[in-house]
Amino acid sequence: MMEFFAYALAILIGVSLGLIGSGGSILTIPILVYFLGIDPLTATAYSLFIVGTSALVGGLRKAFEGMVDYKTVVYFGIPSIFMVLATRTFIMPSIPPVLFADTLCALSKETFVMVLFSLVMLLASFSMIRNRPQEDFVQHQQFNYLTVFFKGIVLGLVTGMVGAGGGFLIIPTLVVSARMEMKRAIGTSLFIVAFNSLIGFLGYWEIDDHPINWPLLLLFSFLSILGIFIGARIAKEIDGQKLKVGFGWFVLCMGIYIFVREMVL
Repeated sequence: MMEFFAYALAILIGVSLGLIGSGGSILTIPILVYFLGIDPLTATAYSLFIVGTSALVGGLRKAFEGMVDYKTVVYFGIPSIFMVLATRTFIMPSIPPVLFADTLCALSKETFVMVLFSLVMLLASFSMIRNRPQEDFVQHQQFNYLTVFFKGIVLGLVTGMVGAGGGFLIIPTLVVSARMEMKRAIGTSLFIVAFNSLIGFLGYWEIDDHPINWPLLLLFSFLSILGIFIGARIAKEIDGQKLKVGFGWFVLCMGIYIFVREMVL
């Protein structure tokens, strides 16, 4: 029953990406960990593949509509890709299995990843809930290459550590620093998320000697891709900004739940 429910929720991963260009990994990792019982470290890698393939399909769809800025994909994507590889190759393997332990409690690597992910979710929720009009973002702004470059590095670190594609970081950066309108920012974000996530997964595949559950990954990805088209259809009928705020509140509740579950329960 839990497995069936998890696959049904997989559609929401794509719906989120299709609607607002972000939020896929925020749903993917809790589904894999809490519904399918996959350990958090493996779940972060699986999330990279599922979100990456779904975002790539969504990005190609946006590209056909002329809603992708390829120059920004390069400026944002190159530093983040290098940081993803560095994180998966050097930082994650160097974290010990147990970070802290005494007679009362212990902090394992798996718990650390989930707690870090919950904090990322909280930051994402604040970004989504802040419902500022686009005119407030772009007024008196110029394309800031340096800001885009350094935020690409931060994005790569987040993607590599917690398996989050980082759309919630990309879209505000594109709107503010690249002066990009929201629909174009979503299409561009999908391409960046796809490249970062899939390259991060390849790093896991080559470095970590664990069997990969390909049937699960392919089925999850197929359902998420289906959700992409559903989300894109819904986006034509409903105000995307209101949906983004509503999804932000959902992410806030999920982030608090994961943090409490990992640290208290």
